[in-house]
Amino acid sequence: SSGKKDFIKWGKYFKGDTKNIKDLDKAIKKFKPKAVIHFAANISVAESKLYPKKYYENNLFGTINLLEIMKKNKIKFLIFSSTAALYGNSKKKIINEDEPLLPVNPYGFSKLYSEQAIEQYANLFGIRYLILRYFNAAGADFKAEVGEDHEPETHLIPNIINSLIKNKVLKIYGKNFNTLDGTGVRDYIHVDDLGYAHILALKKILSTQKSFKLNLGTGKGYSVKQIIIEAEKIFKKKIKIKYMPRRAGDVSKLISSSAKAKKVLKWKAKNSDLKNILKTAYNWHRKIEKIKR
Repeated sequence: SSGKKDFIKWGKYFKGDTKNIKDLDKAIKKFKPKAVIHFAANISVAESKLYPKKYYENNLFGTINLLEIMKKNKIKFLIFSSTAALYGNSKKKIINEDEPLLPVNPYGFSKLYSEQAIEQYANLFGIRYLILRYFNAAGADFKAEVGEDHEPETHLIPNIINSLIKNKVLKIYGKNFNTLDGTGVRDYIHVDDLGYAHILALKKILSTQKSFKLNLGTGKGYSVKQIIIEAEKIFKKKIKIKYMPRRAGDVSKLISSSAKAKKVLKWKAKNSDLKNILKTAYNWHRKIEKIKR
């Protein structure tokens, strides 16, 4: 609903809506998968505060519909795309999976309730799951085939790149967070590392009797200001910035411990150096700007 059909480069495509259980049933019957990787969700914290109903319907009810259809068609394996937003305003410097789950916005709650529904279905109907709690996915693939192209764009890295390419003013939402420089701190993970984690996750649940919940991040945090400074250094261009009020539901800092993912999946973030993230994003955005012209 908010993606691009042109980005679907691998496998067959079936258009449907997770809120429509008949669509899900048709897709499952058509492809007869052994496992499901569930990415479908709305993801904007700010939008979720304005339209909570949309987030509960699409994210939670869509997940429940999928679980019902998995039960009906006897599919026993699920990889679920979750979020660091579950941890809310955690006071820990590095967040592990045992931290209290205290979301502060409807997006985070919609994912928390989805995780709880998955647990219940797993206990009742023998579904094995591996829940992956993403921290901030960023960058583009190294061949610049697929990258971020949201309308409107709300993610920091694409907005930094767009400000460089189009000479636009970059809006920074908040300068009074409880961080070293007053701007929000996040843990950024390159999409290639994120994608590879899903392959390992699928192999894991197909070969074990257990289910897991794992954080995916790097263990390092960068503030908005630090990323801007790094981008200016790499691309040798000054970024025009304008400070805006903080967005409702934004937290000061989220940094992941990925020790459990390393132990369970033998995974680590190999491509998530900030330079890699910025350079691959830049190459992608330069490419789509040429196409749009």
